Amino acid sequence: MVVEDEPAIFELLMAMFDMWGIAGRAFIDGEEANTWIDDVDAGRLKVDLPELVLLDLRLPGEVQGWDVGARLRRSPKLKDVPIVVITAYTFSPERRAEIEALVKPDLWLGKPLPKHNQLQAQLEETIAKKRESLKPVAPKSPPTSGRRSRQNSR
Repeated sequence: MVVEDEPAIFELLMAMFDMWGIAGRAFIDGEEANTWIDDVDAGRLKVDLPELVLLDLRLPGEVQGWDVGARLRRSPKLKDVPIVVITAYTFSPERRAEIEALVKPDLWLGKPLPKHNQLQAQLEETIAKKRESLKPVAPKSPPTSGRRSRQNSR
């Protein structure tokens, strides 16, 4: 899933996904993305859920990227999808911390984006890390005392 309003970046990302054999879903503004999320959550859309979201923070209109990110994190169906923030803006440390608290991004990338192979590797690593973090933890066996119980030894 790509939420990006800059046509050149939007088209580049979609072309890269196509080269990687990935079907991408793209949105050019926050309102459109949030409507899609609402439709998925309500069951009005039967679609494959994205493996990853590339999210531009500054979007046209009233709904910004951090609003979309926060909406994704509240979504019962999409809350665990890894989010990669992409932005050309430099935020103050305080504002960045606020955005990170809302969006909980798995990766933060500045624009211009890394070269094709590096970007692909970073996105694949981000997906793998998220999958690993969501795996259920196996219950631990109770500790043994180190003593052996004696059974009738007669």
